[in-house]
Amino acid sequence: MSSIDCAEAADAKSDETGGLQRAIDWKGAFWIASGVPALVLISIGGIGATAGKLAFLVWTISVLIGFSQSYSYAEIAGLFKNKSGGAAVYGAAAWLRYSKLIAPLSVWCNWYAWTPVLSLGCAVAAGYILNAIAPIPVFTAESPQVAVWLSDVANAAAIAGQSADQATATAIAALTEAGTPALRTMTLASFSFLGLAQIEIGPTFFIGAILMLAAFAIQHRGILGTARVQMWIGLLVVIPMLIVGIVPFLNGGVDYANYTPLTPPNGEWNIGGWTLFLGALFIAGWSTYAFETAVCYTREFKNPATDTKKAIVYAGLLCVVIYTLVAATFQGYLGVEGMTEPGIVEGTGVAAAMGDMVGSGSKFVTHLLEMMMILALMLAIMMAMAGSSRTLYQGGVDGWLPKYLSHTNEHGAPTRAMWTDLIFNLGLLTFAASDATAYYLILSISNVGYMLFIFLNLQATWIHRIDSPNAPRPYRAPNWLIAVNAGLGFFNLFLMGVGAKVWGNPNALWYGLLFGALIIPVFLYRHYVQDKGRFPDHMLIDLDLKSQDLGERKAGFLPYLALLAGALIVLFGNYYFQLPPS
Repeated sequence: MSSIDCAEAADAKSDETGGLQRAIDWKGAFWIASGVPALVLISIGGIGATAGKLAFLVWTISVLIGFSQSYSYAEIAGLFKNKSGGAAVYGAAAWLRYSKLIAPLSVWCNWYAWTPVLSLGCAVAAGYILNAIAPIPVFTAESPQVAVWLSDVANAAAIAGQSADQATATAIAALTEAGTPALRTMTLASFSFLGLAQIEIGPTFFIGAILMLAAFAIQHRGILGTARVQMWIGLLVVIPMLIVGIVPFLNGGVDYANYTPLTPPNGEWNIGGWTLFLGALFIAGWSTYAFETAVCYTREFKNPATDTKKAIVYAGLLCVVIYTLVAATFQGYLGVEGMTEPGIVEGTGVAAAMGDMVGSGSKFVTHLLEMMMILALMLAIMMAMAGSSRTLYQGGVDGWLPKYLSHTNEHGAPTRAMWTDLIFNLGLLTFAASDATAYYLILSISNVGYMLFIFLNLQATWIHRIDSPNAPRPYRAPNWLIAVNAGLGFFNLFLMGVGAKVWGNPNALWYGLLFGALIIPVFLYRHYVQDKGRFPDHMLIDLDLKSQDLGERKAGFLPYLALLAGALIVLFGNYYFQLPPS
């Protein structure tokens, strides 16, 4: 039987047994991936605080790198019309000939890069909902309540010996504390987690958990229902983001002085300055590269030969436009000082800033944009659950992750993988809902996994070219672009080595690598205990190979040389580049 006949048989068998169903075209995947532009709103403040006036340049460079890389993903995704789970799964098949451990590492790193979108997005969305239902009062020196408080003899002792400005600050703090709704201060539990973060379980956690369960309920109906919901939410999000990206340039809201001089926040292009710039590029990639999720649904495309490339390229073009415009308008309107305000860094003040940009501070416009932000974050959350659960699902099907993950419900949704995502993220939500330091530590650790996955997959493209030259390729990227993207894989490892220390914790790189290593005992148990050292026969059916005959290692020592060079680049970046003195 030919590989085509085998693939068709696998298709039929999967459809009969309730596996993933071929229910969408490229437009469905495009709308699912339309949640990616919303990720710019999660970290735009953090990038501004780190890169200063270079922030708009960081976003532009990063999204163009991601767009270039997408062509490599489109090629390898086209090789595997019978797999879901995205580029990590397709790339893992190339590494399997050279190491049984590298293949599951690629899948695992991709999953733990993607899955925190659920907890981070829910934390920010919960903040918006709290601001709507239990707002914290805002007082200024001109507020009449402040004057009344200062004149009250009962408060004289509290401001004795203070200057006028100090007394005013004391009054504002006291009034704010007294006027803050009890819901905002309610805490069910509070404790330190290994000294990494102070965990507080309160209203942000519970609202975030409800949002996560809502995303789960929508996903439970299968990929077609998910794509339809995402399309309508996507239109309500993408259009306002385009307006925010364009209007400030037309109404005079952009101050072009906010883009210069092109120097890092420490004012010098020295080691410290480069570390900040490269660290910003590192964390920006977590958002700007993310439209590669569009190829997670190859097994669910009606026509994977054509839908795969269209989905990722059109999603990439959308991201190039929105990331470039939104980042530029935020910086041009707010300046570095505005982008580093606590509300922007935490994400919950982004809607108010957009209201000022396009609505001159109108409360009505601001409230509409707050609703848009909640929808945008829900879009990102559902997108992340759809993609990351399919990565877990395919890992379970192919013998890399626990077998229980390979289950689907009657709608073709990988529900056990979704439950795994959900439970893991409820744990992460306790961190993300606590403070900004924990938030960015999660982001940094997950991005270590993302950069490892990207490196392995950009190398997998040329490994597939060498080892499987005759495999049908519905799309074949230009040779020069494959070479450029392979080089970008090393550049991303360099960014990881330099930049992980910039965010949340100086040891974030090592925490990320340690978390990546957790897949090793999981894989060993699945492969050698559950599967008795054999991979499922269908695993490499698309390459016309059987699980126990992985084919000739035509690339020879080159993949190992790439791994060695990558490790040296990470170590060089980490030890040579250091943060400037605070």
